[in-house]
Formats: sequence, structure tokens, C-alpha cells
Amino acid sequence: MSKQNLTTHSRLHTGESWYACSQCGKRFSSKSGLCQHTNMHSGKYKCTECGKCCGSGKDLAEHKRHHSGEKPFGCSVCSKRFTRSSHLVKHSRIHSEETPYKCHVCYKTFSQRSHLEKHLIVHTGEKPYKCRMCDKAFSRSGDLNVHMRVHTGEKPCKCSLCNTSFSQSSSLQQHKHSRFHTGENWYTCSQCGKRFSSKSGLCQHTYMHSGKYKCTECGK
Repeated sequence: MSKQNLTTHSRLHTGESWYACSQCGKRFSSKSGLCQHTNMHSGKYKCTECGKCCGSGKDLAEHKRHHSGEKPFGCSVCSKRFTRSSHLVKHSRIHSEETPYKCHVCYKTFSQRSHLEKHLIVHTGEKPYKCRMCDKAFSRSGDLNVHMRVHTGEKPCKCSLCNTSFSQSSSLQQHKHSRFHTGENWYTCSQCGKRFSSKSGLCQHTYMHSGKYKCTECGK
């Protein structure tokens, strides 16, 4: 990496943006980024179908594929196709298990830059995703989505064995490995030997032996 490229790259971490757009004030860490952005204001690369302005001829060509449905970049392993070569590169890492993006704090690696950027928030303690109903904050958008189910009552995680639903996948996994499905019965009645998967189930059963709740008409 050249000194100039290193300087430009460092601004991604420091937040420095030296090049400002004179039309909208948006700032960029490189001159090329600013030049590409200004093309969008000029309308030089404008889509004739939807009017969207792109920063370069390449971006415009890639954008037009969304209208045409063309996907010229195909995966050689699973034949999945993409509109952009960059999307194919990211996808290919699923098969190669390549993880080129490394966290400088804990050295955990990721297949995509966006995943690394989301991970870094764990170390900074930043919690940008706030619940609009109780003001609880989270470092990841996924955690906020799961939390929102507390307010909405949504339970999208359904057990395939008994159709019981849960708000979190972790609760579903715990349920699947519980005594309810494994058939384990740890609580045994000392009077008749019947076994139960919960202590409350055993307690309720022992009332039948005690006659505490006995029907005066039929003796049940």
C-alpha cells in the first residue's frame, strides 16, 4: 500500500473527511470519492427508466440490470447469479470460507467489511440502535429486532415437533432439548411410581393420593 493510499484508508477509522461537495456539503475521504459523487448532481449518468443518477458509467450499467433482470456473474460452485461482480466475490467466500477482514482488537475475522464494522461496535461500547418504546439501546440491529418482540408479542420461532412458538431462537433450542421432547422424567411419585418431567407436575399428581381435592358425590 502506498503512503497516499494508507493516508486515505486511515480516514476510514479516524472519521476525517477532507473533500466536501460544494452542492450538498457531503464530505469524502478521497478526491475520487468526491468526483464520483458530483457526477450524481450533474445527472451525467442518469437512468432513463427511473431517473436515478449514478456516479459513474459502470454504476449506471449495474443499476440498469435491476430493470432488465440481467445477472451476468454466476457462481461456479452453486450457479447462483448476481448483477454485480462485487456481489459474486462476497458470495464466493461462503464456499471458500475466506475471511479477509480482521478485527484489530480481538483478531476475529469476517468475510465482509460491513460485518467487521458492525462487530467493532462491540468494542467501542456504542449502542446506536434504540428501542422507540422503552429507550433500551443495543449495539446490533439484530438484537433490537429480537427485543421488539417483547413489545409486539411476535413469536416467529416455532417448534417443528409441537408447534409451540417462541420470540427467540435460543428459547426454541432450549425447548427442543428439554424433557418435554426428550422423554426424560426425573420426578417420581413415591406412592405409585409414576414419573413426571417437572416438579409441579409431580406435586399436582400427589394431591390425587392425598384426597385433598376429592369429589363428595362420586369420590373421584
